[in-house]
Amino acid sequence: MPTYRMLENLIYRYADLVDRGDFAGVAELLADATFIGGGGELKGRKAIEDMFRDLVIVYDDGTPKTKHVTTNVILEVDEEAGTARSQSYVTVFQAVEGLSLQPIAAGRYDDRFLRDGSRWRFAERRFTLDLLGEVSRHLRRAVAR
Repeated sequence: MPTYRMLENLIYRYADLVDRGDFAGVAELLADATFIGGGGELKGRKAIEDMFRDLVIVYDDGTPKTKHVTTNVILEVDEEAGTARSQSYVTVFQAVEGLSLQPIAAGRYDDRFLRDGSRWRFAERRFTLDLLGEVSRHLRRAVAR
């Protein structure tokens, strides 16, 4: 599989795991990475999983009833060094009882990747919130912008 596709798959896998409510899977995906967002800087599986479980509201179906749509992916790869960077946009949609389908947040990810042998992994994921809508049915508390 081409490097660019492997890196895109990591980016898209994150969105899929969050939307499925699989916070253990998110923590595994970011296990060796630093996650930086409104809650500060986190490292390690437990810290990352705990943050998602503490912050994100999960409904009876086990999901947060969201769709994280990742677009505008720009990748820069240094094959020789085994490093890569990306920038992408994310728009979060949600629909729950009393809230029709709508965008609730938009921002961007700035990612760094490292290659371990033939496998790529996240080294850092930085989330910047640019636009904030109605998140009271998605998050248990406000996040820093």
